[in-house]
Amino acid sequence: MALAGIELTFLVKEITDETAGYYVNNIYAINRDSILFKLHHPEKPDIFLVLSTSGMWLSAIKIDQIEENKMIKRLRDDLLRLRITKIEQIGVERIAYLTFSGFDKEFVLICEFFGDGNILLCDPKLKILALLHSIEVRHRELHVGMTYTPPPQMGLNIFDITEKNFDESRSVTTPIVKWLGRAFGLPAKYAELIIKMSEIDPTTPAEQLTSDDIKKIVSVASTLTQKIVSGDHDTIIVKTEKGYDVYPVRAGDETDYEEAASFMEGLDKTLSKMLLERGKTVQSSELDKQISELQGKIDEQEKAMMQVKEKAETIAKVARSLFELSSSGIISIVNEFAVEKMRSQNAEIIKEKGIDYIKIGTEKIQIKTDSSIPAIASLLYDESKKQATAIEFIRNLREKNIKALEKLKTQSTFAREKVSFTQMRKKNWFERYRWFYTTSGHLAIGGRDSSSNSAIIRKHLGRDDKVFHAEIFGSPFFVLKDVPGDIPFDTINEVAHATVCFSRAWREAMYGMSAYWINPDQVKKSAPSGQFLTRGAFVLEGQKNFVKVPELKLAVGILEKDGYYMITCGPPDPIKKICICFAIIQPGNNEMPEVAKKLRTEFIRLQEGIAKQFTIDDFVRVLPAGTTNITEITQGKVEPS
Repeated sequence: MALAGIELTFLVKEITDETAGYYVNNIYAINRDSILFKLHHPEKPDIFLVLSTSGMWLSAIKIDQIEENKMIKRLRDDLLRLRITKIEQIGVERIAYLTFSGFDKEFVLICEFFGDGNILLCDPKLKILALLHSIEVRHRELHVGMTYTPPPQMGLNIFDITEKNFDESRSVTTPIVKWLGRAFGLPAKYAELIIKMSEIDPTTPAEQLTSDDIKKIVSVASTLTQKIVSGDHDTIIVKTEKGYDVYPVRAGDETDYEEAASFMEGLDKTLSKMLLERGKTVQSSELDKQISELQGKIDEQEKAMMQVKEKAETIAKVARSLFELSSSGIISIVNEFAVEKMRSQNAEIIKEKGIDYIKIGTEKIQIKTDSSIPAIASLLYDESKKQATAIEFIRNLREKNIKALEKLKTQSTFAREKVSFTQMRKKNWFERYRWFYTTSGHLAIGGRDSSSNSAIIRKHLGRDDKVFHAEIFGSPFFVLKDVPGDIPFDTINEVAHATVCFSRAWREAMYGMSAYWINPDQVKKSAPSGQFLTRGAFVLEGQKNFVKVPELKLAVGILEKDGYYMITCGPPDPIKKICICFAIIQPGNNEMPEVAKKLRTEFIRLQEGIAKQFTIDDFVRVLPAGTTNITEITQGKVEPS
């Protein structure tokens, strides 16, 4: 499918809104023409942005690398940690400028979504620093070191469509649907949709349009483009002769289609699937070529076996006929009865360069005409046996090729399966913090640093919540959500336990610490007059309810909730109760990446299909700061659905 200019206008607006406040966390190659940006926000879920020569879209999947991309290293060197500060479209052309800024640096990434497409990295003055494809055509050149110039603008602007735009059409015999597409640079699907909604026969010559027809077309086109750009969509994925296409607005007569929640989701499904299918072809193409060649050899060998078998049988048949002649008293091969008998079986005596042969079909066997018929018949039998031996040789060679073919087919299947992706679900809001569910089913969230400590108190503290803090410098705030009445005793202990374990006490193995809890109205978000609070700090007033925490012990587990799997970390009792597998950890001497790697490996052993979706970074994210030892890893009591 080809991305339309009016679709790009919507995508520019949508992606600009969605990526506000995000910075580039990583950049991955998908294939030689497509790049995946992982965008991170301190308080929001990560976003994946795909930039490809076929379009740009926000994706719910992370496609593993299929091919190398020559721009990746340069993009990582220049764009990591920068923010997307502006996205622009050039008129209604299929060209987008993405400006990345930060740390006193600025770069412009230009994406062209027409023809073969292109991606170019430029400085603020649009000097080309790197690009996918150099271009040298009549109207422009694109090379490293040159200043980027867009192609000449083609067609009229569909956003500014007026009746005057149709003056040229009054002398054109081209069908109106084709003229409209060419004049305004519209894909066929939109030109057809506009003419259909205008209730005009698409085959009508443009010169035959009435003034009322033109008014209808202008009105419909203006309304349609506004619906597409504003996001007023009724998106469907339509099967076409060339594959699949995404329609943000329905014509109403589509039969073979699938509904999509949004145009962005439809694009993601369609274009990401296209990348995956193309990747499978790339990965297996060389093997498929070898498979085709080997299959051809096997077919030829099968044919050769049949031909040799026929030759052997024909030669043996002539030999038997000669033995029959011998038994009837004929002793010479040149006897007229012998010659006639052989001729009836497509055999004859020939002489070439003074040497006598019996020619049977295409096979020539050297003989001596003065030899007895039994001697010549024996010679033919020997030749028949040689042919049979050749059949066995070809058969053995064919069997080896068949085995090689099966191996290549397996390799081809494996190569196609190597083209994989990770489904990225939209995370719950609390997953950006430390979190767990207590044995009573209440959600507890805790800060990771001063920024998230501040966010928990300022954004997520409700009047029915309880606030926990450890009696140690470097403690996070934990908030127990939605407990309007009395708090269960076990729940108080569990949240206090987590508050201490995620504090500096874990890193320094400080046993015997205490935590306390207070009500929301005891937390003051501003300092008294004349005083100053550091970021993430608050004034806590009134009575504090202390809880002794005798040990430092946590559990890491995989939890299923609402059809999704999540990694959680908290006190052992609630984790054991609700997780499908879990591990017990205590302060120790192993660094976080080492512990995370071990946890992932062991969880995959217990729940392979589920645990594989998580990365080592996912496990690192839930661990307490400091060194750790794993003391137990086991299957949980909860069965995965």
